[in-house]
Amino acid sequence: MRILPPGQKELEIFPRFGLPQYANRFPKEVDKIRLSIGGDLEEFEITEELTSLPRLNQVSDFHCVTTWSKLNLNWSGYRFNEFYTSLILPKVSKEITFVVLKAQDGYKTSLPLKDLMQQNVLLADQLDNKPITLEHGAPIRIVAPDHYGYKSVKHINCIEFYTEAQTVKQGLSRFMDHPRARVATEERASNGPAFFFRWLYKFGIKSTIRDFEKSTAAYRKTL
Repeated sequence: MRILPPGQKELEIFPRFGLPQYANRFPKEVDKIRLSIGGDLEEFEITEELTSLPRLNQVSDFHCVTTWSKLNLNWSGYRFNEFYTSLILPKVSKEITFVVLKAQDGYKTSLPLKDLMQQNVLLADQLDNKPITLEHGAPIRIVAPDHYGYKSVKHINCIEFYTEAQTVKQGLSRFMDHPRARVATEERASNGPAFFFRWLYKFGIKSTIRDFEKSTAAYRKTL
């Protein structure tokens, strides 16, 4: 029997999911990978350069902070550490410690560079041997299996590298964004006991799945 991380339950489906305000937000560009690079280095853009990196297939689990998990997802893409070493580091003149990840739909979060440099962190553009769909992050996304899903940014289009930590979240949403959000140590929020957030988050799972399904179906009718 598979042992799940603390507070997690397996979900049979892999739904489009996120904060409620993002249900009706969709990427503008899903067919072409375009990454804007900035922060404490001169700004530039990465497109076809990604294909110069070795492609990796990886099976890993996805753990949503709201307590559901989808197991054995088959991703394909490029290791973030190879992306950084080959395409970013030659343009860096200062020691980078912190990374801000931004998406086409306006979502953003952050992680220490040392977490993104782990061997299982991907810039993934395929799921189950097919291009990633609109629901799961087209055209490319972060896959960081050791962290809760809100760190695995979908539709990523901007990566900023900094020498020092930055304030990314503002207002009430700031408490929901742990600096690292590691699954093994149950870092579900920036402050407060994990058991409380297990209880709080789980009540919104079904309604969130339903809202995102409705929004996605309505959006696809406009395409």
